Amino acid sequence: MRVLIKGGKVITPLDILEEADVLTEDGRIFAVGPGLAQVGADETIDATGRIVAPGYVDIHIHGSAGHDTMDGTREAIEGISRFLVTRGVTSFCPTTLSQPTEDIMRSVRAVYDCIENPIEGGAQPLGVHLEGPCIDIKKKGAQPEQHIRAAADVDYEELFGLGNIKLITLAPEIAGNRDLIAFARSQGATVVVGHSSASYEDLVEATKLGVNHATHTFNQMEGLHHRKPGTVGGVLLLDEIYAEFIADGIHLHPAIVDMIVRLKGPDKAVAITDAISGAGMPDGDYELGGQRVIVKEGAVRLADGTLAGSALTLDAAVRNILKFTRASVAEAIQMATLTPARSIGVSDRKGSLEPGREADLVMLDQGLNVVSTMVMGEVVHRA
Repeated sequence: MRVLIKGGKVITPLDILEEADVLTEDGRIFAVGPGLAQVGADETIDATGRIVAPGYVDIHIHGSAGHDTMDGTREAIEGISRFLVTRGVTSFCPTTLSQPTEDIMRSVRAVYDCIENPIEGGAQPLGVHLEGPCIDIKKKGAQPEQHIRAAADVDYEELFGLGNIKLITLAPEIAGNRDLIAFARSQGATVVVGHSSASYEDLVEATKLGVNHATHTFNQMEGLHHRKPGTVGGVLLLDEIYAEFIADGIHLHPAIVDMIVRLKGPDKAVAITDAISGAGMPDGDYELGGQRVIVKEGAVRLADGTLAGSALTLDAAVRNILKFTRASVAEAIQMATLTPARSIGVSDRKGSLEPGREADLVMLDQGLNVVSTMVMGEVVHRA
């Protein structure tokens, strides 16, 4: 089965091709360039006047459309998945939070089921992002305090047993968590500094152990001071570290988004949503891992006012990056596609429009609004 997406502005995102074509075959990119109509296709999609880009990759998302990863069911992961394609996301990492191991494992198993038995008509889960429970209680944010614990008190071999953990966020300055860094790396997981009071020096040492990624930069991490660079200083200055950021204009001032993008560049800055079940839903009360959260005017908070994830979608994040920073369209798209894919080691199949990659695409209008979404060569959403 060959599908031709014809005549669009193709952002690979490393190249920009005007009035070019993308030809897919059996769920993969077969060719990219002008004049591919002569090759022949079973179906042709007219992309004239549209932007054709890789499908967005959200590696830090708790939920959306009324569903939470911590619901621990296939239905929840499917619900998130089918909402995400309406926002141009074609792959994602369902994200947990600090809870008892048995509750986290229910979610890990649900994601495993959705990988082994793929979801029809939705975004593909790439694996789980474990956010906690091995974090610093002083930087807990919306993580439930009673479930935060050191690695020695967690059966992390059980958590990793199914082989589908893609990322784990932890506080590397806690001595008891250091063995977990090495273990997670041995299992192929990306190790992420987050909810952390790590000093700059702590983070330098942590990168030597294998930490190379940061959860929602600036939020719930030791801040920047001119005599104490802190966790933030390390994230911004250490070349090894990919820096997640939430471009909703609430978690970070637009100038701070610009700072992150300028200092890390599109090769290391990773757009995420950190979205919760209320994303894509009306204002009101929702749940985050069993906690009541309130969505109001685009912000998500616990009852005490603590920010508790976001209601952001990744297509909106890309548009905000263009408003907040000096990034080009291709760079903004890269931060939501190729860079997150590279950061978790899946760029050999996700995040770019190159021959041999999986045929995950999003078609956008000139305002970067989603027109249609393709997953593995199948159109799963049309606006």
